[in-house]
Amino acid sequence: MNDIFPCLGFVGALAIIFGFLAFMRYMSYKETITLAEKGLARPEQKTGNPLLRWGILITALGLALTLGLYPIGFFSGDEYPLHLGPWMLGGFVPLFLGLGLILLHYVSKKD
Repeated sequence: MNDIFPCLGFVGALAIIFGFLAFMRYMSYKETITLAEKGLARPEQKTGNPLLRWGILITALGLALTLGLYPIGFFSGDEYPLHLGPWMLGGFVPLFLGLGLILLHYVSKKD
């Protein structure tokens, strides 16, 4: 019985997040429809390269997770070299994924 409350809380948090995202998408849709009815077009937004933006965001997230998970190694004893255990994958995977996106931005950049 005690396990049901964390599960309901997690599902509730996901429902709130996805509900908000669905509401924002619906509002954008309604805005586009209203503009189309008036004979207007949505202005083009030049946002730059999304690879660099996502790369920086995911790298920062991975770095924060890596720094947050590193102290766990001090409680595990001396089983792992440099106190880096399998829990560090939660930080290293997004860190290197973000670095890969940043590298891809600079490799595929057109002059």
